[in-house]
Amino acid sequence: MSTVTNQDSRKQAAHACFIVRRSAEISEELQSSDLHPLLKKIYANRGITRLSQVSYQLTDLLDYSLLKNIDIAAKIVADTVMQQQRILVVGDFDADGATASAVVLRSLKAFGLFNVDYLVPNRFHFGYGLSPELVEFAANLPVKPELIITVDNGISSLGGVKRANELDIAVVITDHHLAGDSLPQAAAIVNPNQPGCEFPGKNIAGVGVAFYLMLAVRAALREHNWFDGDRPEPNMANYLDLVALGTVADVVPLDDNNRVLIESGLQRVRRNKGCAGINALLTIAGKSIEACSSQDFGFVVGPRLNAAGRLDDMSVGIECLLSDDYEQALQYASTLNQMNLERRQIEGDMLDQASVLLEEEIRQLASGETMPVALALYDQQWHQGVVGLLASRIKEKFHRPVIAFADAGNGEIKGSGRSIAGLHMRDVLDAISKQRVELIDKFGGHAMAAGLTIRQDKFEQFKQAFEKQVSLLLQPEDLNNIRETDGSIASRYLTIETSEQLKFAGPWGQQFPEPVFDDVFKVLNWRIVGEKHLKLELAKADTGECFEAIAFNKTNEDLPAGENDIRIVYRLDVNEFRGNRKLQLIVQHIEAV
Repeated sequence: MSTVTNQDSRKQAAHACFIVRRSAEISEELQSSDLHPLLKKIYANRGITRLSQVSYQLTDLLDYSLLKNIDIAAKIVADTVMQQQRILVVGDFDADGATASAVVLRSLKAFGLFNVDYLVPNRFHFGYGLSPELVEFAANLPVKPELIITVDNGISSLGGVKRANELDIAVVITDHHLAGDSLPQAAAIVNPNQPGCEFPGKNIAGVGVAFYLMLAVRAALREHNWFDGDRPEPNMANYLDLVALGTVADVVPLDDNNRVLIESGLQRVRRNKGCAGINALLTIAGKSIEACSSQDFGFVVGPRLNAAGRLDDMSVGIECLLSDDYEQALQYASTLNQMNLERRQIEGDMLDQASVLLEEEIRQLASGETMPVALALYDQQWHQGVVGLLASRIKEKFHRPVIAFADAGNGEIKGSGRSIAGLHMRDVLDAISKQRVELIDKFGGHAMAAGLTIRQDKFEQFKQAFEKQVSLLLQPEDLNNIRETDGSIASRYLTIETSEQLKFAGPWGQQFPEPVFDDVFKVLNWRIVGEKHLKLELAKADTGECFEAIAFNKTNEDLPAGENDIRIVYRLDVNEFRGNRKLQLIVQHIEAV
């Protein structure tokens, strides 16, 4: 007979998981449609009531004119294009920023402006956004720009915009991050999350905002009869593959508008009309171009593109997306792939170190205490470009808001935070900065992710303030790790055909999750593959029908002791090996019945 100690119970509580089945009423329109019966249920569970919400027509896109100041910004950019003055695009060092940079650069060149270039701040030298130092650097380039367009940044760049104004460089900001108490004095700001903007698509990514501005610029140029036989008007749909990639990779909520952008871009890729860079990144990862999905963008292409900004310089990623030569793009993709392998090794090492720190913290808890409601971690050896991924992994493991810090030099440390449902990470940092003005040097971000810079000697004070502020906002039940599923799935639907239909019924992503199910199975056999993955042979409890399954990053220790019957949360997948295709269940959670 085993004994559960207080320490064991605290550890179990930190990993507690509850399965909740979604159950929404299917609308009459969906019910009477010829959709797959399973899809009717899945769509209803995600708030879909009309077929038009999943038809993904470009005509259903929100009108760009709803964005505050977009007419002013479009006029400024269009005038600069017609005067053939120099424009500098200042991006960000993630996939959203890279794709946004590529969209603007490709669009401006298609409009007939070739005096255009880009600049992405190296996170280790300039830090994030349009800083005064970056503006000084831009002003001293061989050709000084007349106009700077920021993409996926700028809403918090008060000092950078001020310095640009002093140097007689106009600035147009395109961003989607939340605005602070003060706005930069830019020539124009296009951001759905700025005060007074009535654009309903608040979840749009930075690349989406940049794309909308380019639509408005094209319209402004058209009014001036800019396009003619020698300068044809470009089809902006040509850049939707880039918009789709950046939107998925930035993990923004997939509302109706974002799903139209993503699905339209994915369809271009599947028809082999995507840019050479995206095709090369898919190929280097062994993925099919014709069967490209939002999951491929999120878990395959996005991480490889992000690796450049995390470890070195995002210029490699942008050049890959700008290349029209496939062989050249493939070389860039190969470099990005190697960077991603290095990133994964660094991330794995950091996660091991963080797990040791957390297990030690759990062991040191006094009897009766529970794990802290929020986690702030710092290690001098951690890589500054990977702490965001580390925070995400720890959040998933312990279901706590997490901020991971790395050394930034000069006595500073930079943190990247990830939140859980019910907690607005940027608002937490904002509250701390107002209550304890000495703790945070700068911060910014979203509800679910944010970044900040503090002094290293303030870390312990910040950690305590972070835990205190989170404890004021979260209830104990908020710390329960809820696994929402679409319920049980009938054995007749456990087929390759169903798996493939579900794969392309999306796009799936944040707040429009990929279908997952839960059922009871009997464990017939198991083995460990690849040293850390659990391969299972399962029989469905109600029918006895057998299926293959795999649980990544789990071992036999994750199987309930002494139990043959288990309840699993899983999604459908197709395992292809040596030309053979078989249905495979991807196990996300295992528990005793």
